[in-house]
Amino acid sequence: MRAQILKEISPIESRPLKLLDLPTPQPKAREILVKISACGVCHTELDEIEGRLKPRLPIVLGHEIVGKVEGLGVRVTKFKIGDRVGIAWIHSACGKCRFCQEGKENLCPEFEGTGCQANGGYAEYTVVSEDFAYLIPDRFTDSQAAPLLCAGAIGFRALKLSTLEDGQILGLFGFGASAHIVIQVAKYKYPNCKVFVFTRPGQKEHQDLAKKLGADWTGATGEIPPAKLDCAIDFTPVWRPIVEALRVLEKGGRLVINAIRKEEIDKDSLLEFDYSAHLWQEKEIMSVANITRKDAQGFLPLAAEIPIVPEVQAFKLEEANETLVLLKQGKIKGAAVLKLY
Repeated sequence: MRAQILKEISPIESRPLKLLDLPTPQPKAREILVKISACGVCHTELDEIEGRLKPRLPIVLGHEIVGKVEGLGVRVTKFKIGDRVGIAWIHSACGKCRFCQEGKENLCPEFEGTGCQANGGYAEYTVVSEDFAYLIPDRFTDSQAAPLLCAGAIGFRALKLSTLEDGQILGLFGFGASAHIVIQVAKYKYPNCKVFVFTRPGQKEHQDLAKKLGADWTGATGEIPPAKLDCAIDFTPVWRPIVEALRVLEKGGRLVINAIRKEEIDKDSLLEFDYSAHLWQEKEIMSVANITRKDAQGFLPLAAEIPIVPEVQAFKLEEANETLVLLKQGKIKGAAVLKLY
């Protein structure tokens, strides 16, 4: 099978992914073999490639996988040949620790990420336990479904953690793959809420998309919105939006950081952080760590019900390096997807 392989940590500008031929994996007893049709491109892949998140090398990246079941392990009972399934960031967890027992598999000490500790979707085939695959609703094409499996599912988790209530104001910092899905969920579940969107300066296409999807106000990070935020979600890979979000957060508000890693420490932003101005009066900061199976299982039917309409830009598997460069430059509108067929 063809697969894009990362063998060493490098700047994405050096085009470190190499397209190689590998043996097609074979499913173990309770695993399924999936022929991949589409795989979303996520900022987490940039973190892995550039070393902010340490993958198990060599690795096939990619954790927003859609394809059809082509092979079954001898003990598989949940799927049949031809089923269209998705695979998300959570590849496996121990199932025995207190976190798993409490439904917090995302915090399991043996958590393994798809495309990080186990080979992922930048390839023609992959295998996964039947317990960590999900049927894809018929409403979505393969390309539309791919970003739902991470950008959507983890954004859904972040929205729940934000404690947003109907009638309140939600701030979204960064408007890429995840945020453009979250705004659709927020507007559906909380029809009387207002959503303010903050982007990089000059990202007119992102702001236009936000307005199209129902944003009540758009501006650049650092601008003062027309009212304070009751809660906010930061989707960005940098530090500045944390300080700016806290600056415009209402008393008792919560900021949720939807990122696995941030880029290098921005000392200027951190030096500007002032406890009285930014965090006092019972404001909260909370991080999102991975997702659970329950997140994906709960989000996919909701996405079909709304229905979510992901904005997708499709690229070929051969174009993975170039796609990631565009993602780093903030030039992807909505979500990027590698289309295999």
